Amino acid sequence: METQWLSEEEQQMWRGYLDSNRLLMRALERQMSTESGINSADYEILALLSEAPQQRMRMNELADITVTTRSGVTRAVKRLIDAGWVRQAKCDEDKRGLFAELTETGLEKLRAAAPGHVKAVRTNLFDLLSPREVEMFTHSYAQIRDNLLANP
Repeated sequence: METQWLSEEEQQMWRGYLDSNRLLMRALERQMSTESGINSADYEILALLSEAPQQRMRMNELADITVTTRSGVTRAVKRLIDAGWVRQAKCDEDKRGLFAELTETGLEKLRAAAPGHVKAVRTNLFDLLSPREVEMFTHSYAQIRDNLLANP
């Protein structure tokens, strides 16, 4: 089978996506570390737990939603437990299952970190886009995500 190389326009889009994604993540990581003393992965877990029913999620569900390996989420949750921001609880329905639960201290940490994070996301992403562009990106990224989840 012959390779279908990227066109010049596709190449520009691909490289622009890679560069902007890396630079955006670097800027967000720097903001988070400098202003809040937390990394983006840990912030994401705190945010997800804050939005979950009873502010807790099963560890395997947390790994799936963060698109992280189970061992990766276990290490992250361990860091958060050591910081006092999360605790683990046994699952009554499944004796081997564990929940990660947000602590009051973790919620306070999230509330303190959130305004700076949102400001950095707005400044470095949404302030640069029109509402129509946001709609188009939302649609495009949903298609890409759904395809990748359906075809691992």
